[in-house]
Amino acid sequence: MNRAYLSYFAALVLFGTNGIVASMIDLPSYEIVLARTLVGALFLAVVFAVSRRKMQIVRVGGKQVACLVVSGVAMGASWMLLFEAYRLVGVSVSTLLYYCGPVIVMALAPVVFKERMSLALVAGFAAVLGGMVCVNGFAPPSAESSWGFACGVLSAIMYAVMVIANKLAEGVTGIENSLWQLVFACVSVFVFTVANHTGEISIPAESIAPILFLGVVNTGLGCYWYFSSIKHLSAQTVSIFGYLEPLSALAFSAVFLGEQLALVQVVGAALILGGAAFGELVGRKKRIDAAPDAGSAK
Repeated sequence: MNRAYLSYFAALVLFGTNGIVASMIDLPSYEIVLARTLVGALFLAVVFAVSRRKMQIVRVGGKQVACLVVSGVAMGASWMLLFEAYRLVGVSVSTLLYYCGPVIVMALAPVVFKERMSLALVAGFAAVLGGMVCVNGFAPPSAESSWGFACGVLSAIMYAVMVIANKLAEGVTGIENSLWQLVFACVSVFVFTVANHTGEISIPAESIAPILFLGVVNTGLGCYWYFSSIKHLSAQTVSIFGYLEPLSALAFSAVFLGEQLALVQVVGAALILGGAAFGELVGRKKRIDAAPDAGSAK
């Protein structure tokens, strides 16, 4: 259990450094994501091969495979939009906007998964919307910042699509799930790169090391630690400590990039993270309390 906690915390902190590492890479956002997904997929493929596990994807139906493909494509799109937001409006604001994704999932759950809309969920969603306004609504408007804000919001929407499609892709779990998501994400980003790139792809020498670090450590090793640890932890633990990722991203961007949030943006950050945590945790507790007792359900 202690090892699972350490692996989970290490994965979250690694994910929180994505924006810092990306700032060291002199490439367009979609090329960064292409390199990240390619290197990460190769790393997880090696881990999967060494573990000698059987392929789950060959035993599931076409609908589950299609959902996994959609999830992978959405993940690739989400990362491209997020890394573009990093470039335009900074790591801090982009991370806060991206972390609206879990709340979008909760808001869509009553429609997609037929879950009841609780008062806690409504309150949490309202807090997140208010936080989004605080984070960007009072910033001086410009074409670049507006597009950066849009990229952050779209990355959150794609995150929601990724999670929902992944939940529908039953039968493929653990490391294999993450591996296939990276493979499908890599293919989709490759198609986008070919369609939008002119000339040859040239990687500056000083960008090679951070690309490898982002792909092997942040993506490959981070996903391995994440998916191998969460199965040993309770859902509540995963939910509560999951907010270490955006908090660490804000701290790293302040220390290493010198990014500072205005007071109103700090309030927005508290609303987004607090609203997401409240809606998720309180809403889950009420759903559990409202569930029929297992011993009496005959």
